[in-house]
Amino acid sequence: MAQGPKDDGISRGVRWGTLIAPLVAAAVPRIYRPFQGRLRNEWPMPIEVDHWTAISDGLHNLTTDMIWWRDHYYLVHSNSPWHMASTKSRIVLWRSTDARTWEQAAEFRLSAGDIRDPKLAIIDDRLFLYVLRNDGLIAEPNGTAFTSSDDGVDWDPIVPCGPEGWLFWRPKTRGDGTWYVPAYWHKHGESILLKSTNGADWERVSRINKGGFNDETDLEFLPDGTAMVTARLEISPAPEGHNKACTLVATARHPYTEWESVRCPTTRLDGPNLFRHNDVIYAAGRHHPPGTGRFDKRAGVWGKQKRTALYRVERHGLRHLFDLPSAGDTSYPGVVVRDNELTLCYYTNDVTLDPSWFVGMFLPSEIRIARLDLNELSTL
Repeated sequence: MAQGPKDDGISRGVRWGTLIAPLVAAAVPRIYRPFQGRLRNEWPMPIEVDHWTAISDGLHNLTTDMIWWRDHYYLVHSNSPWHMASTKSRIVLWRSTDARTWEQAAEFRLSAGDIRDPKLAIIDDRLFLYVLRNDGLIAEPNGTAFTSSDDGVDWDPIVPCGPEGWLFWRPKTRGDGTWYVPAYWHKHGESILLKSTNGADWERVSRINKGGFNDETDLEFLPDGTAMVTARLEISPAPEGHNKACTLVATARHPYTEWESVRCPTTRLDGPNLFRHNDVIYAAGRHHPPGTGRFDKRAGVWGKQKRTALYRVERHGLRHLFDLPSAGDTSYPGVVVRDNELTLCYYTNDVTLDPSWFVGMFLPSEIRIARLDLNELSTL
């Protein structure tokens, strides 16, 4: 098991989270049960989608990623008593030949902090894992760390990575030996692009966006090398959300120093994962329906019907395609594209129920897999 550097100083927020989590995890399901409503067993979708549960252990499983390497799917996710901070949080890595039967390959912890938001990349035929460290009770990471492996089982120690205070999302390459990663500032409000040739040493390329309480930012390349990103714009950190919360869609040509952007109101795309099929870029991430009142604005934690969804990404914004079976606290998908097949992982509360996002943060959640034909997706 790989661990971060030894550190005896557990922050007050993580310490409180560790103490409170078992009580909350035991109490919330009992309190919620009388109000949970009717069961939902059908999820109509416009194309054929095969879907199933991959990981379900009664804990709060969250923030996933997935990659194909050496004839195996590698799936990684956070595992914790709840959505908030805990020293009991860990990152679990699984592998499978078919995405149905999984064996654990490794797990990772930080000795004195909360660990989450894992991202995978294959750089120089090594499997890289990037993670975010969180020292507060609320999930507000403050730095990026990484490790790498030759075989997916034995890993180097976890060490800090990148400029201090910048939070990595998912590294991508055009295939020319240079890797690019979008990163957002740990206090929100700005995103930048970094580059590397080895996955360990990163240098700044440009600022993507400043303003809008900029959060999670993901990247994909068009066939002509144009970079396209989406960024989560919260506008306000208020728990009830904000009716102008939206998604930034930005593009830049090589060398990626000048960005053109628009703000798209279709959703605030949380936990984004951008991927390309032929000359079209798609996104998987959280779907927020419009708010319903003063205390339930767009992307507020109190509202229901949060979903993991698929979108088409265009220069002028996002187009919602359909929702996957998901509910409550959900999203942060991983994606593998192989030929014309898309295999996608994500986390969700019980899909037969429909808790609010807030309640879902304290309920168990599972990792699900969805698989579909990309040629069929392209018809939507």
